[in-house]
Amino acid sequence: MADASGNSLKRPHAEDQIDNSQKRTRSNHGSPVPAQGGAAPGKPDIAKMVAEARAKADAVRARLQARSGATASPTPPPPSAPASASPTPPAPSPGMSRLEQMKARVAAATQRANAPSLSRPSAPAPSHQPPVRDDEGMNKARGGLDVGLHPALLSDTIPEPRGGRQAKPKRAGGPQLDLSGPSVEEIKNNPYFDPALNPKATIAKPRQTRQLIFNQKGKYIQQAAALRRQAQLEAMKKRIAEKARQAGLEDDIDVEKAFLVPAPPAIEWWDEGLVNGGDYNAIDDPQNIKIDTPDTIITRYIQHPIQLEPPQDKHAPPQKPMYLTPKEQAKIRRQRRMADLKEQQAKIRLGLIEAPAPKVKKSNLMRVLGEQAVKDPTAVEARVTREIAERREAHEMANEERKLTKEQRHEKLAAQQEKDAAMGIFQSVYRIDSLASGRNRFKIGKNAEQNKLTGICIMHPRFNLVVVEGGKHSINNYRKLMMNRIDWTENPGSDRVAPDSPEAQVSWLSTEDEKGEPRDLSSNTCNLLWEGQVKARAFKRWFGARICETDSAAKDALSRAKMENFWTLAKSAQAAGR
Repeated sequence: MADASGNSLKRPHAEDQIDNSQKRTRSNHGSPVPAQGGAAPGKPDIAKMVAEARAKADAVRARLQARSGATASPTPPPPSAPASASPTPPAPSPGMSRLEQMKARVAAATQRANAPSLSRPSAPAPSHQPPVRDDEGMNKARGGLDVGLHPALLSDTIPEPRGGRQAKPKRAGGPQLDLSGPSVEEIKNNPYFDPALNPKATIAKPRQTRQLIFNQKGKYIQQAAALRRQAQLEAMKKRIAEKARQAGLEDDIDVEKAFLVPAPPAIEWWDEGLVNGGDYNAIDDPQNIKIDTPDTIITRYIQHPIQLEPPQDKHAPPQKPMYLTPKEQAKIRRQRRMADLKEQQAKIRLGLIEAPAPKVKKSNLMRVLGEQAVKDPTAVEARVTREIAERREAHEMANEERKLTKEQRHEKLAAQQEKDAAMGIFQSVYRIDSLASGRNRFKIGKNAEQNKLTGICIMHPRFNLVVVEGGKHSINNYRKLMMNRIDWTENPGSDRVAPDSPEAQVSWLSTEDEKGEPRDLSSNTCNLLWEGQVKARAFKRWFGARICETDSAAKDALSRAKMENFWTLAKSAQAAGR
């Protein structure tokens, strides 16, 4: 490329200026071999470039001093390089490319930064002294192109303060953590401090050495001996109970007592008025027989007993009225309403009663109030809406007046239960494997009281017995509770049992076993042993739950109502279930 004068603008090659007659040789890798006798084009003359840069800096400094009116001192010649420095490389060739010149400048700046500081001419001290910073570590950490490290990487470097004072060296790990607790004054100044607390209690007390306390000789030997004796007694009790259970003494005695036939009396009650004496041995003497004697009960008069109504007749339900079909019910209702309407119309004609106001609704608004509705439809519609609201309010008030109060509902329920019991007394007996759940025990007792049932609940380690009696309707409700509503296999966990209650003192009535784990009730069942009608109530009230540890205690609780045979029946059912 050439300019307007025809001169070439392309910079000539350095080797072309020296010798263009000969062809340049190339090295093994293909690049031209550097010329002989001169500096290599890839290595610039760093020393010369440094000298030129310093000369330019001195010239700029002189111009600045001349402008400020100060007399510039002659620039001293540059100091000679020390002997230990490397020899000055030759100056760069004017034919170097711009990239090579830039590389030369970077190398010169890097050498100037790494070289020791040279003596420079003294200059007037500026009015402001910049802070002196130790750049030795910074220079060592500089990268290419004389660029410093990122500030995030300079966390370990500690700059010198600007005040000129010698700062104390700091550890790289940061300030030391103060582990001492707050003082008494700081605690009192705290707005959340409670003065009722002792300030000494908030401060950690120093650990004090405890004295050694030696046990007396033979202390643990005596405790072990006592434990062994207790274990021997418990084992002996278990062996005795096991032998008695294997022998079946208690069960045999109970069965014999339950099925033992009582001895006949010395004389029957119907023969007491015919025999003089306390037994039948007196009939051997004819004088002791009172048949023809004046005080005999046998006369010529015939005594007819009073005829009693059969007991099952009073228990029979009353005869229900004949049911009508829906068409028959509608017909009777229509006829009744028609008769009432005719009677009301007759009274109106005779002037006995006033004619009722028309019953206006939104559906018959235009038909009943024709002219008024056309003149002022808004007022007519408001009037009809108000009348509808009044009729609704009157209907609701009538319903509230007919509604029974809480006391009346209780009285009605009690009357129905008494009427149900008067129809006949029914009895049911239930056998339950486990009553460890306090929730189930509460349901059994509460429902018995609500249904006005009498009876008792016997709780035994092996099984439980519930005896209830009452009206037929109440017994049916209780059967649904025991057989359907209660989930006997559910373990609700910890029950809210009072600590002073008898249930809390017995381990087998707890929902947790000896290890503190929930008791397994998956095999718990409730069976209906017997249900039927009885002549009269055997219990005066609901006696609640009774804890009986032995069979004899359970039979004593049932013997008052002469129902100990149910316990024997429950035991036989348990044996059959096994």
